[in-house]
Amino acid sequence: MSEPTHADKEKKKTIPSSLSGRRALPPNISNAEEDEVPAMEMTALVPRGVNLKDFLEVKEVHMFKGDQDVNKQEHHTDKYYHPKLIVRRGQPFLIQIDFNRPYNPEKDQFWVEYLIGRYPQQNKGTYIPIPLVEELQSGTWGAKITWKEDSSIRLSIMSAPTCIVGKFRLYVAVLTPYGILRTKRNPETDTYILFNPWCPEDSVFLDDEKEREEYVLNDLGVVFHGDINNIKSRSWNYGQFEEGILDACLHLMDRAKLDLSGRGNPVKISRVGSAVINAKDDEGVVAGSWDNIYAYGVAPSAWTGSVDILLEYHSSGTPVRYGQCWVFAGVFNTFLRCIGIPGRIVTNYSSAHDNDANLQLDVFVDEDGKVDPKLTKDSIWNYHCWNEAWMTRPDLPIGFGGWQVVDSTPQENSDGMYRCGPASVQAIKHGHVCFQFDAPFVFAEVNSDIVYSKAVKDGTRVIEHIDKTHIGKLILTKEIGSDGTKDITEQYKFQEGTEEERLALETALMYGIKKQTTQDTMEQAGTDVDMDFQVENAILGSDFKVTVTFRNNSHNHYTATAYLSGNIVFYTGVTKNEFKSHTFDVTLEPLASKISEVLIKSGEYMSQLLEQASLHFFVTARLNETKKILAKQKTSVLQIPKLHIKVPGEKVVGKEMSVIVEFTNPLNQKLVNVLVRLDGPGLLRTTSKMFREIPKNSTLTWEEKCFPRQAGVRKLIASLNCDALRHVYGELDLEVERKPLV
Repeated sequence: MSEPTHADKEKKKTIPSSLSGRRALPPNISNAEEDEVPAMEMTALVPRGVNLKDFLEVKEVHMFKGDQDVNKQEHHTDKYYHPKLIVRRGQPFLIQIDFNRPYNPEKDQFWVEYLIGRYPQQNKGTYIPIPLVEELQSGTWGAKITWKEDSSIRLSIMSAPTCIVGKFRLYVAVLTPYGILRTKRNPETDTYILFNPWCPEDSVFLDDEKEREEYVLNDLGVVFHGDINNIKSRSWNYGQFEEGILDACLHLMDRAKLDLSGRGNPVKISRVGSAVINAKDDEGVVAGSWDNIYAYGVAPSAWTGSVDILLEYHSSGTPVRYGQCWVFAGVFNTFLRCIGIPGRIVTNYSSAHDNDANLQLDVFVDEDGKVDPKLTKDSIWNYHCWNEAWMTRPDLPIGFGGWQVVDSTPQENSDGMYRCGPASVQAIKHGHVCFQFDAPFVFAEVNSDIVYSKAVKDGTRVIEHIDKTHIGKLILTKEIGSDGTKDITEQYKFQEGTEEERLALETALMYGIKKQTTQDTMEQAGTDVDMDFQVENAILGSDFKVTVTFRNNSHNHYTATAYLSGNIVFYTGVTKNEFKSHTFDVTLEPLASKISEVLIKSGEYMSQLLEQASLHFFVTARLNETKKILAKQKTSVLQIPKLHIKVPGEKVVGKEMSVIVEFTNPLNQKLVNVLVRLDGPGLLRTTSKMFREIPKNSTLTWEEKCFPRQAGVRKLIASLNCDALRHVYGELDLEVERKPLV
């Protein structure tokens, strides 16, 4: 591990002898920077003839920092690919000190010190003298001698469950009649202290072992995308234990200029994390792009995990291009799990992006039933990914701890920066949106109504229909212990139409959520005719049908003029252009249904398709007899072909393994400048290869060699990207055997 260069550039300064006094100092915002600590702190003149080496002297400090040593095993940090000691706060760990002679408690006095950053102060928690005690007590720092032999002793050191999270420097101090003698600065004894979900006194304590294994220790995850009628999934390599990632994550708090004294608080850390993960206003980790143009960067859909992104940012200090919501969420999840905060990615289908958070998304149609794009400003994202982080909320009333929404996708400004959260999921469900941070925005994302209004030529607007169930209809996360879906919708909202749901809305309104008071009173009476439509599941590049069904519930005859608009849309719901415009007439007999089919040809959409193969359909119909407007909208995501991964031969730790990636071009055109990416935590470092051309109907084959590092069930992940085809993924689970004992 290399020390930060900018720390070396500054002239190191010796800290004053009083390490614990209160004094005016610059802000302590860097874990990487450090001050020199005096090796000798004399309080009296040393008389002639007195040799300080006659006093107790530290020869060596052993940290028991190997993967198989007791510390990393008991602290669940043995997976970190890191040479230093990594422990979790609020839990004892072991060190051994070798002296120049046997330790005599009658006349010798020593203690261990931990320091972090510059200007260490005891009252700030950045200078920690650890006293020797008879018995360790939970909740406070202490060191107990557990073993003595010859000139060596072993200490069990207990850290406070509220201490700063970061990289500490260790010193051993010996008291003499003439002052303090300290060990010299030794990077080999540096200790990383992380949050501890296993410790009941830690603010991130999680009491279920399976949940801890999933939300802290699992370095692989699943991102759900697509749309509510066609849920898709892709694996994501969080890689929180990979080489260099822990230091990269601690560097983010330095970049965010979070004072070291605040780095024991998960509320503060997750809030600054939601800002620094995006580059919108602070040159953070990932630069977002939603315009389908990714020159001089990597397309968001090409990333297979967080490792390359975090390492590149740590080394370059400039934002990594490019990301969209699942990339921000994936990188944020790596950050949370790496420092010990339980985290997970959540996908909200049909997510409202309502700029003024008034619980209303307005869709305007003209008198002919066609959508008016000039008046229709709000957008509905097919899906939106954010994170949840688990923590107590001592800043809120009892009952609002647990999962907190944190969102690093730059959508809206919060207190002067693009960030969101932490917002209590429990508070959102019950409408308590007065509690910090950003609860009204999240409440609107899952609770807005879609209001269809007719814009009349005289300037008036008449509400034709209100859809109260489309937004936030399904909220998913990964199932514990599998790659399946876990429906958590009811953690965010009560069932539509229940008394509890109405009460939650009234509570939100009481606490300041805006809602149009006219929207229910202006809605026209129910119609005699219902309309709905279905989009046929289709493979990218094929023709398919849209089936529109009308149901006349009355004894009257009706005729209707219907209009179907097919649009190429970004997954954020923003329209790129219209590729299909079709008008048709329908005659409706009393108490009967009528079905109309509209054919969508591949040639109509293929040349304009965006990367997520997302098509959005509006169907509107005007009943000629009553002038009543019927309106429905749906998104369809085309089926995208997959990559195939094969691993022939044996799969053993430390032995060469062959990985083969295959892809057959299904399109009626050649693909050019095709980038294929391969990732596999514990198996290989992320690698990629550019293929200049793949002719139509031909197959690409790429073989890569690697040496697996970890045994057990592992996963290979691959992605393929080019201008004509994105979001092409493949994955393979495989069992890696341990190297046989000779």
